[in-house]
This record gives sequence, C-alpha cells and structure tokens, in this order.
Amino acid sequence: MPQSLMSVIVLLSWLALPVALICIVDDWFLRPQRLIAAAAPPHDAPFMTFLYSALPVLIACAVLRLLVAERLDFSAVLLGITVVTGVVWAADHLLLRRWRAAAARAAGKDPAQIPEPGTVDYARSFFPVALVVLLLRAFVFEPFRIPSDSMMPTLLDGDFIIVNKYAYGLRLPVLNRKVVSIGEPQRGDVVVFRYPRDPSTNFIKRLVGLPGDHVEVRDNLITINGKPVPFYVGRQRFNDGCYVNMSIAHERLGKHEHEAIFCPVALDRQPVLPSCKRNGVRGYVCGDEDAPGGGRMPPFSGDVPPGHYLMMGDNRDNSDDGRSWGYVPEENLVGKATRIWFNWDLGRPGGPMWSRIGTMIQ
Repeated sequence: MPQSLMSVIVLLSWLALPVALICIVDDWFLRPQRLIAAAAPPHDAPFMTFLYSALPVLIACAVLRLLVAERLDFSAVLLGITVVTGVVWAADHLLLRRWRAAAARAAGKDPAQIPEPGTVDYARSFFPVALVVLLLRAFVFEPFRIPSDSMMPTLLDGDFIIVNKYAYGLRLPVLNRKVVSIGEPQRGDVVVFRYPRDPSTNFIKRLVGLPGDHVEVRDNLITINGKPVPFYVGRQRFNDGCYVNMSIAHERLGKHEHEAIFCPVALDRQPVLPSCKRNGVRGYVCGDEDAPGGGRMPPFSGDVPPGHYLMMGDNRDNSDDGRSWGYVPEENLVGKATRIWFNWDLGRPGGPMWSRIGTMIQ
C-alpha cells in the first residue's frame, strides 16, 4: 500500500473516536430533545449532518488500519467491541429508553414517535456478531496475515492463513491462559506465537526443537539429539525475481515433509535487482562462491528448556528466529497454521495469487 495513502488512512482513523463520541452525545441526548421540543420533525444542523455522513468512512479507515497492523492484539479489540456494544445496548434498555419515554410524555407526545438512537441500533446489531466472532477467534480459528519472507517457500508475504486455536488447548482471550488441554505441539508444525521479546507482535515459524531437545544447526543442516534431520538438496533452484539461485531442500521434521530454501555460500543481501518488482525489497542473490561483503548464518547449538520450543523459518538465510533470540515459552503459543485462505501482497504487482487459495500448510 502506498505510504501516502496509508498516512491518510492513519490520520482519518484517529478522527474516528472523537467524531464517534460527538455523534453519540448528539444521538443519545440532544437529538431526542430536539424531536420532543419540535412540532415537526427537525433537521440536523449542517455540521452534525456532515459528521454523521463522515463517521462510516472514518470507522472504515480505523478497521483497515487494524487489518494491516502487525502489533495489534485483535482479541483485545474484539473484546473491547463486545463490551462497549453490550454496555450501550444495556444502558439504553435499562435507562435511556425510560428517560426518552418520560420526556416525551411530559411534552404531551407519544413515546413511540421518538425513534431509537442510531448508535443503539448499531450496538444491538453488532453485539451478538462481535460476541460470536470473539468466541470463534479465541477458541476455534483465527485469521493471520503473513508479514515477511521468513517462511518461504512454504508461506509467502501476503498469504492469509487460518490458525487452529484449539490444537494446543483452549485459552482465555487476552489473558492467553490455558483452561483446557487438548493437544501438544509436534515437531515440524507451523506455529503462530507471540514474539518473546515483544508479546504484542505475532510471529510464525516452524517448530524444530521440543522441550529437552539438544539442537545443532550448521550449514543449514539440523541435528536433533545427535540425529541429523533428513535434508535432501536437489538440482532445482528457487527464483522469483527477488530471490535468485537459491537452493531448494526437501526436509522431514517429525511427520511434516516440506521445502526450505537456503544459500550454501555467503548470501549477497540487498543487491539492486531490476527483476524484483516488490515494494521495499531489493533482492537476494546466491552465487557460486562467497559473496563479497555477504554473510552466512552462524552455527547454532543449544538445549531447549522445559516448557519452551525452538522455532526456525523455512527461509533459512533470511529468518529472524530462535537461532538469534532464543526459545518460545509455552504460554506464548497462539495456534497451529493449517491452510491458506487468500493471498494478496499489496507490494507485489499482479493482484492476488489465486492458485494459493485453499493450499494446506505442511
């Protein structure tokens, strides 16, 4: 998405809250008084008419900003929407409706002629929807957008995936406290988790090390408890215009067989590639010999602590994962990635990649 357009969306999203508060005060208290006092149905002032017309646009900008945010706790947002709409609906049912009816009778008018505020109508409509979505998202399935290249070629930037929330047990929304144990993470699972250094950010990686494992990674070869992980490198190369001449390996972790890409020599990072059409990406080239100024991933060796997991990306030379920042505690797990339901990388020309829709994640 162009930065200028995103800046406009961010600005408009900040206006959504104050405009909504002004409309709520007018809709709940001032407009009913105007209706009761007037002999004929009055018109809203031009300023309020403008605000009522602008409010849906501002709310749409706020929703769009939430969708593209990477540091947002959607469960907290859904919980907030559910609570606010429920409180609005209950407050009108218990208090405001009676106040409007009493004010109308005092003015000699039929209370039925005073319409219900539009915000209350919206709240009554949105509350059950928000509640159902909150429960489904907290306990069943959660959508997630792939924000980086770290899981290529399994997952691409712009993939929208479904995360199974109950695969590793049911957890309370926001608190993330497990209340029902159902299953345990398995080696090779593609897992969404909260980044240990910043729990407000979700990461997605492949689970390599289970609690108690001794894991070593040297030259992209994984050894777990002294046994090498099957890692077959074919002659085929991965090229997408931004990643050039990358080796493709077929790896087996637990019950999962998947592909990983890597460069057997030092990777030339960020060269200018005319073939790379993605916004914000210059390119990565794997040559036949070590690139001047390039670098390799350093060897890794470590013991996975109890209650923790080691996560790694399938794009072995371009993944910020446990090899550099450590292990993921069990309470940070969000769920198991299961299937791609949509794909659209706004930084890549050509629109959605329809062939990826419905693909199962191995």
